[in-house]
Amino acid sequence: MAAGPHSPQTLMIRKLESIFPLREEEKQALQGLPVQVVVLEADHDIVRVGDSPSQCCLLLEGFTCVYKLTAEGKRQIMAVHVPGDIPDLQSLHLKVLDNSVATMSQCTVGFIQHDDLRRVCERYPRITAAFWRETLVDASIFREWLLNIGRREAYTRMAHLLCEFLARLKAVGLVKDATFDLPITQGELADCTGTSTVHVNRVLQALRADGLIQSRGTQITIPDWEALKEAGEFDPLYLHLKQDEAA
Repeated sequence: MAAGPHSPQTLMIRKLESIFPLREEEKQALQGLPVQVVVLEADHDIVRVGDSPSQCCLLLEGFTCVYKLTAEGKRQIMAVHVPGDIPDLQSLHLKVLDNSVATMSQCTVGFIQHDDLRRVCERYPRITAAFWRETLVDASIFREWLLNIGRREAYTRMAHLLCEFLARLKAVGLVKDATFDLPITQGELADCTGTSTVHVNRVLQALRADGLIQSRGTQITIPDWEALKEAGEFDPLYLHLKQDEAA
């Protein structure tokens, strides 16, 4: 797909620049990456545990999740990825994947061959550093999710998750007037937070009743950002975004 102001490469660059300063020649190199764009329906596995992919997936539209299953088939969502993310970037260096990545909504994704990514990284070491920083931020998010699921009450847990979504979507220009699209089911939110669907419903009702969120269809509005941050014990430090992006 040709590069341009609305190209997949541009979205990837914007995401990387939210955590790492890129030089002009590095942006041009990323713009030159060949990307195969595909539309996938919801609940579609992009990669599965045990796969050895030869390409990485750049999320352009929609939401994907990283998940693992118990022997009984119970799912734990380990991370949610938003446009601009490369949810399987580790496949560039890990031969066999130890987690699955699936779509949570209809998604537009761009596949980039590992060989093309390696060539760019070899020629531009700072791009390697940018990708390395992205994987470090992913690890930081994993740590925060572990704390969130393991030690926070369900109400606080959900408030924290919604704060994270707003901060990460704002970083790639997908928040307007404190409103963002969240096409995720209550069952998926339950898998994210380690609770039941019934409990998720009760928590969302409580957040609405307390005036911390407003919802209409898949649209979520945060009328009082500071109040939601306090309710969710949310400190955006772990996202390692530019200060103006996380505010």
